[in-house]
Amino acid sequence: MTDHRFVPPINEALRFVQMSGIFYCPSNLTEPWGLTLPAMDNCMWFHVVTEGECTVEVDGSEPRTVGTGDLILVPHGLGHRAWGKEEAPTPLVFDLPHEYFGEHYAVMTHGGGGDPAHIVCGGIRFEHPAARHLIDSLPSLIHIEANRSVRSDWIRSTLELLAEETRNPRPGSEAVISRLCDIVIIQAIRSWIDTNRAAQTGWLGALQDEQVGAAIGRIHADPSHPWTVALLADEAAMSRSAFAARFTDLVGESAMKYVTRWRMHLALDILRETDRTIASVAKEVGYDSEAAFSRAFKRVIGSTPRAARHQPERATF
Repeated sequence: MTDHRFVPPINEALRFVQMSGIFYCPSNLTEPWGLTLPAMDNCMWFHVVTEGECTVEVDGSEPRTVGTGDLILVPHGLGHRAWGKEEAPTPLVFDLPHEYFGEHYAVMTHGGGGDPAHIVCGGIRFEHPAARHLIDSLPSLIHIEANRSVRSDWIRSTLELLAEETRNPRPGSEAVISRLCDIVIIQAIRSWIDTNRAAQTGWLGALQDEQVGAAIGRIHADPSHPWTVALLADEAAMSRSAFAARFTDLVGESAMKYVTRWRMHLALDILRETDRTIASVAKEVGYDSEAAFSRAFKRVIGSTPRAARHQPERATF
């Protein structure tokens, strides 16, 4: 077996978490207040409560009330409503007054003049197939109570910094707030993975299996390698048949189908983010033949590489 240390599952799941902010919006709210955020593809909405109370209702599900120091993630970009201590009209957030300080940063002031609430809201996108696959594995809503989280010290201290920065904005606050939000989101995802049984199944569960997780880590680290089931079984220190059965049982598809899909989604990102030739992209993901690459790409993505390059939406993993 090749001597590669097993990558801890949380490191593997989060290693490629590269986020780009759609927008970050510190919100100065007063009771009564309410707002609606629309559904947005390939987006994670978040709400960090630095003061006050907030109730969130995601896509008609049971409302969830959160208080100071809590945060809500809406991983799949579902439309949802939010309001304060009492229900109020919930106009579309983009129709409310904002003071813009940059393309992706604005401060919102809204409400009826009563008790204050300060919430940092926003939306982010994930820029790598591993990150997007991780997000697909999350539930439609995650509520993190900072004081009860297994990472409470880290989350609480970050939220205190975020609250201070939003109360007393200074030059550079936009950069500080956006980066603190990114840190809070990663900490929240870690906390959910650490404590939720659903994280022990499917793709995330496979990452926590030392043998299959080691093989997945090698696929991610070196997608152009000429992988076979036998080579991956060697990475996992298992027999070929035992590895193939275990991989399919944990991941839900065969090892080689996973390799192909991983390569095609990496290729899709490269095609959309660069002007590299299709032949060079094919080689980077392990194909010497552009024709063979194009056939595999169309089978997995549903369009040719040339057509996919100009399509605005990313396919999900």
